[in-house]
Amino acid sequence: MRNVFQHLVILAARVLLSIVFLVGGISHLLHWSGTIETMRSAGMVLPQLFLPAALVLLLVGGMSVLVGYHARLGALLLIVFLIPATLIFHAFWNLSSPPEVQQQMINFLKNVGLLGGLLMILGFGSGGFSLELVRRRPDKES
Repeated sequence: MRNVFQHLVILAARVLLSIVFLVGGISHLLHWSGTIETMRSAGMVLPQLFLPAALVLLLVGGMSVLVGYHARLGALLLIVFLIPATLIFHAFWNLSSPPEVQQQMINFLKNVGLLGGLLMILGFGSGGFSLELVRRRPDKES
């Protein structure tokens, strides 16, 4: 059985990981028209269709990972968002300006790191301090 320290570390990792996606989702929601324009400028077709889908993935996946309820599914939803978003919006290999290449490479690699954290949740679950564990705990009065 994992000790309390390990459970706290996993909880902290879930919180820190999910904040990126939840804040991003809220920001995209609050800046709807700007996000649509950014998506268009990246060459996306039907951004008005893809933005709501992305928001569902970000917000549902982010909350799931945060509270640890069906965290593996939440991590999978975030992976489904993260892979195409990274390839479309941080394609540093298509740029020619060295500062732009460097900035987009940093963003690309940041997303690769986020993907690594999500894969760990996908593989190992949400840890001890999670709604999933509370839900599985047998009732002592039964």
